[in-house]
Amino acid sequence: RLLEHKVRNGLQQLGLLGLLALLLGYLAWVVGGESFLWGTLLGVSTLWLINPVASPRLLVRLYGAIPLTPRDTPGLYGIVEALAARAGLERLPRLYYLPSRLMNAFATGRRDDAAIVLSDGLLRRLERRELIGVLAHELAHVANGDIQVMTFADTLSRITSVLALLGQILLLLSIPALLLGLATPPLLALLVLLAAPTLSALVQLALSRNREYEADRSAAELSGDPVGLASALDKLERQQGSFWEQMM
Repeated sequence: RLLEHKVRNGLQQLGLLGLLALLLGYLAWVVGGESFLWGTLLGVSTLWLINPVASPRLLVRLYGAIPLTPRDTPGLYGIVEALAARAGLERLPRLYYLPSRLMNAFATGRRDDAAIVLSDGLLRRLERRELIGVLAHELAHVANGDIQVMTFADTLSRITSVLALLGQILLLLSIPALLLGLATPPLLALLVLLAAPTLSALVQLALSRNREYEADRSAAELSGDPVGLASALDKLERQQGSFWEQMM
């Protein structure tokens, strides 16, 4: 069942990335024609091969996170070392402390250069088995290459938004020709130009959920304690507060 779920998640991921690429390709064709379409697809393929990911050191600096050494927290590094070995990571991710009362954790970087950030609120409120579940979840993101996947999806979404904006500007400039009946843009192209940013954002959200589910599945395997992870997620959910607290 776990293998079936993993395969299904992988196919969903490919399908969602393909949908983003298809939307981008159609917009490129609408805005610039066939030659621009092929140029865009070539650029997207190059981005997939290069797939640049921001340095984890740069990101943690932006958040104001403080590096933790094995001497500072031997217990945490011991947990990470055991989980990383099970995940098949060749290099141990670095740990960072975020001085925030909110319960939060995230991973960034690649398999060979990753960082995991843990907030003060998370470290204070979670029990050991819950913390192991959270660390396993973040290590799963690193091992599964989720940061690269989401970075690529974000890049596609941004390019799609730029092309949609460019198409809308061109449409506004062609209003005189439309009023004189000299041009008649296809209805489908108009709808895609208007809806593309929203559609790409929705696909990106679906992809994010897909990768989160797969990280949960992998974390349950790595830790051998799915109840610990579920308990941690329950605490994180209850931290969100009421509807008005979330809105404000």
